[in-house]
Amino acid sequence: MEGKKDELKGRVKEAAGDLTDDDRLKSEGKTDKVGGKLKQGLEDAKDKAEDVIDKVKDKVQRDR
Repeated sequence: MEGKKDELKGRVKEAAGDLTDDDRLKSEGKTDKVGGKLKQGLEDAKDKAEDVIDKVKDKVQRDR
């Protein structure tokens, strides 16, 4: 969720920079967007890893 917020914040900054011809703001927006995408990817990977761990735990419990 945090990654999506950062990505959205970056889009807003980038658009504001485009409208105002502020290259620094556009650059910050692009950086925020990339950071948000990276965070989202890490969050997704973490969720998948937790799902795998839960499945393994469930299987171990059933096999006992």
